[in-house]
Amino acid sequence: MIKKFIDRLLGKAAAPEAPPAAPTIPLGQRVEIPAEEHRIDPRLLDENAVRVVRTLKDAGYEAYIVGGAVRDLLVNLRPKDFDVATNATPEQVKSLFRRAFIIGRRFRLVHVIYGRGREHEVIEVSTFRAFMDPAAAEPVSGNEKTARHEVADQRRVVDASGRVLRDNVWGPQIEDAARRDFTINALYYDPTTQIVVDYHGGLADSRARVLRMIGDPETRYREDPVRIVRVVRIAAKLGFEVEPATRAPMRKMAALLANVPPSRMFDEMVKLLQTGHALKSLAELKKQGLDQGVFPVLDAAFRADARHPKRDEFIRFALEDTDARVNDGRAVVPSFMLAVMLWHDVLDRWAQLKKDGEAPFPALQQAVDAVFDARIGDISGRGKLGGDMREIWLMQPRFERRTPAAARSLVAQARFRAGYDFLRLRADVGEIESGLAEWWEDFHLGDDDEREAMLAELKPASKRVHRVASGSTEAAASAAEPEGDDEATDEAAEAAESATDTAAPAKKRRRRRRRPAGGGAPSAPAAAE
Repeated sequence: MIKKFIDRLLGKAAAPEAPPAAPTIPLGQRVEIPAEEHRIDPRLLDENAVRVVRTLKDAGYEAYIVGGAVRDLLVNLRPKDFDVATNATPEQVKSLFRRAFIIGRRFRLVHVIYGRGREHEVIEVSTFRAFMDPAAAEPVSGNEKTARHEVADQRRVVDASGRVLRDNVWGPQIEDAARRDFTINALYYDPTTQIVVDYHGGLADSRARVLRMIGDPETRYREDPVRIVRVVRIAAKLGFEVEPATRAPMRKMAALLANVPPSRMFDEMVKLLQTGHALKSLAELKKQGLDQGVFPVLDAAFRADARHPKRDEFIRFALEDTDARVNDGRAVVPSFMLAVMLWHDVLDRWAQLKKDGEAPFPALQQAVDAVFDARIGDISGRGKLGGDMREIWLMQPRFERRTPAAARSLVAQARFRAGYDFLRLRADVGEIESGLAEWWEDFHLGDDDEREAMLAELKPASKRVHRVASGSTEAAASAAEPEGDDEATDEAAEAAESATDTAAPAKKRRRRRRRPAGGGAPSAPAAAE
């Protein structure tokens, strides 16, 4: 400081400051770890993944099981998916397998298919990639949403924020390891020799239960902002702590997620909710300060100004049940969980529209549309997801009208079970009367005689409208049904049935679900079927 002051007094020009040094390429050093040290259990391996590795090696190429599969094997978990990395190009890989397809533009991969129909399995095979220096890549002024025409014929492209839009330059394994995100994901396992290849201390970090970024974390988040979400998901799944330098830039860099295509962000959110550790994932999002502004759907779940005291319990029960289903190997679909997350947004808008004078059922339809626009956006047009969510919500007031024609019509619907499971969750948190959910469970599970007996018991009170507790749905019966299913028709049908019904009603069998000890969520075995 003194020297600079004297130089200024004497009129000496200050030397120009050197530009900041570019991040060095963290190539690491190859370490081969034998089976007695890494202790991976070969019984956890997938035979098709091993077959892919053997086929590639027999053809003269290098090949390893890689990434998350090795990470999970090291902590004695059976991986859900197995990926393979090789020095063979996508075209060379494809030529070795009868059912193999080259996919992807951002990263070209090969999917090797085994089996058919729902039982088919996909082994994803990637080619070793060269470490990418962002300064050497072709820059574009837009992002992946706005610059598609500029990147179409390029092999290596970054956008204005440093995000990698194309990366299809092949390289040696040591560089492939350097371009991976975390040290525990940069491990290569050869099932034929049982050797683990480690370049960045991934095995040590796995044993220390630490999640550490390879290289400069801020640069790596710029390359792919979705890594921010991946930190949360992996830390929640494995119970690992995020290393301080890896955590430090996360909140600042989260703004870059706005440039990620909505479809990719949607897929990442589904992984958070439906990979068996949803509750831990949401807790980790809060812990890392990412509970607002990342996923619009989850913003609704995290709202601090929620008007419904049962909202948190409602979501917790649903997440507990989803985690249990995944861990039991049962199928789940995103529509049910998304309907849970946004239900109280729907209730708020529905109540306001009814207060403004709108009829109950049209008000519900308008509320659903408004929530889709605000929270789902263009994702609502993807397949049947939006339709399933709407059906679950619009079914709720119809459960309150238990006339014979309405009951038979409702229970015959394809999405009845999902709608009922949603009703059951609402009853479990006290949002509606538990007796309503119990009646529908008995009616759904009963045989024809039992159903007729249950409907006969309702006839003296057929015009009663069931009111819900805690200020939730209060749909008028006439507004809760589609046009053409009016009460006069139901009453005429009931009168005809009563005139010919001479047999004594069959005794009902109760099949009510019981909440397990400890206050956890009840089982909802068909919530996603």
